[in-house]
Amino acid sequence: MKKAEEVAQSTTINKKSKGFTGEERAAMKNRAKELKAEARAEKDKADGESDVLAAIAAMPGPDRAIGERLHAIIKASAPALSPRLWYGMLAYVKDGKVVCFFQDAQKFKTRYATLGFSDKATLDEGQMWPTAFALKELTAADEARIGALVKKAVS
Repeated sequence: MKKAEEVAQSTTINKKSKGFTGEERAAMKNRAKELKAEARAEKDKADGESDVLAAIAAMPGPDRAIGERLHAIIKASAPALSPRLWYGMLAYVKDGKVVCFFQDAQKFKTRYATLGFSDKATLDEGQMWPTAFALKELTAADEARIGALVKKAVS
């Protein structure tokens, strides 16, 4: 019995893990910083807002324009939501839980930005409903739809 345990242990030790990529390690470090910032933001919501505004300012042109508009729409549609960073993305929180977030296209080198809603958003509609939307640019109709979705998400 002891021999089998030693063999099992030696085979698991000899397996090499590929480990985390550089991007994954950076995301984990960013998340640790964000958790510290969240603790500060709970004390002062202005910290969360300033972090979000700094993140928007650092985005490339098209993503920055969408981020600025989304920030304004979300603040106007749901003043109860507090802005903060979440895994490096803009996020809007109610009672400490992320309700919606914006993932800029550059973050994961995708061809479009994404507006997403967490399971805390009350968007339930039947047995299936969308929880993320691809964004290339925003029209007035898109902005109105986003405002309505955000209001529904926090209702």
